[in-house]
Amino acid sequence: MVVSAGILLYRMRGGSVEVLLVHPGGPFWANKDVAAWSIPKGLVEPGEDHLDAAKRELREELAIHVSVELQWLGSCKTGSKTIEAWVAKADGAERPNPSASNTFNIEWPPRSGKRQNFSEVDRAEWFDIPTAKVKLHKSQVKLLTDLESLLASS
Repeated sequence: MVVSAGILLYRMRGGSVEVLLVHPGGPFWANKDVAAWSIPKGLVEPGEDHLDAAKRELREELAIHVSVELQWLGSCKTGSKTIEAWVAKADGAERPNPSASNTFNIEWPPRSGKRQNFSEVDRAEWFDIPTAKVKLHKSQVKLLTDLESLLASS
């Protein structure tokens, strides 16, 4: 089973909850917006603690080091992959820096013989929940519903 781990950061702005989402880099995602965004996440390495992997991915994708308490949020499935997520209220010190993102190398354009590097993440933005439900990949919208339930019960 392939597992990705991630952290959903949220903050309060004007009485509304906002969440931090990332847009995948590379040519496939360049002109996609609706249902294209994700929580910051990545693959768990063999033998790696899942929460440690989630923290690592946040550092690698956005140069954010989490200094607040993380709470288990839930999981969702996308294809053959399971995404495990934790949540934390942003403490105000987070400055997403997608330019710090790792890169990947692919042949582009296809069948051209040319290889190019692209950032794993090309943008990071805060969205209110209704907008995030449109922007977020459909398989991950469950995590927003989980967040709403968690916040309503606290």
